[in-house]
Amino acid sequence: MAGHSKFANIKHRKGAQDKKRAGVFSKIARKIIVAARAGGPDPVMNSALRLEVEKAKSVNMPKDVIKRNIDKGAGIGADAADYHELVYEGYGPGGVAVMVDVLTDNRNRTAPEVKKIFEKAGGNMGEPGCVGFMFQTKSVFLIKAEGKSEDDVMEVVMEADAEDMEDLGDGQFTVSADYQRFIDVKLALEAAGFEIEAGEIQRVADTTVEVDDLKKAQQITNLVDALEENDDVQSVSTNHSLAESIADKIE
Repeated sequence: MAGHSKFANIKHRKGAQDKKRAGVFSKIARKIIVAARAGGPDPVMNSALRLEVEKAKSVNMPKDVIKRNIDKGAGIGADAADYHELVYEGYGPGGVAVMVDVLTDNRNRTAPEVKKIFEKAGGNMGEPGCVGFMFQTKSVFLIKAEGKSEDDVMEVVMEADAEDMEDLGDGQFTVSADYQRFIDVKLALEAAGFEIEAGEIQRVADTTVEVDDLKKAQQITNLVDALEENDDVQSVSTNHSLAESIADKIE
């Protein structure tokens, strides 16, 4: 199960996202509101809400903030936003495939903004389906398992019915599973005593293109960062991986 590089980017992305935690909270809060509005405020009865609550816990969102957004979503108000889930696809510098998941209350605002970000970074937004076939939706976790061998982690991963894992070194591993098993795998990893440093549902490329040119890698990173800074963007996925020789040089 080990040895695949397609999940390694989560380690670099996690470090960048730590710097933007307020923005991460805002995006997850929006998903909680939508889930609570659609299926009710009880996570036990509302599986979509339960998933968003678990994702919120994964980034250490305070319980009172989670509850406040559930209550907001369950409430009735004339100013309640009508959010739409959309996916934009395109190409970044060097032809890297990029998928952008958004949640917006105004698609006429969001589409031009996303297109402009692509173009400013040297990429271009494409037609629906132009790169989507290259990706699968997965549950992906970055865990800390100090003192545990790769075999120890693999045993837990297999018992949790996960699909893949990768040893990143320094006691860090990535674990992937079917996107519908996010909660089950998260609970299994926690029960085994592993620290979950990041956990999310993301689009994972079937194959990745390694980028070893620092300038091009920085351009791609700048594109991803600019997209993620947009309030309507929930997540950004690419089919590139960073060569070890430049991974630590990206700003």
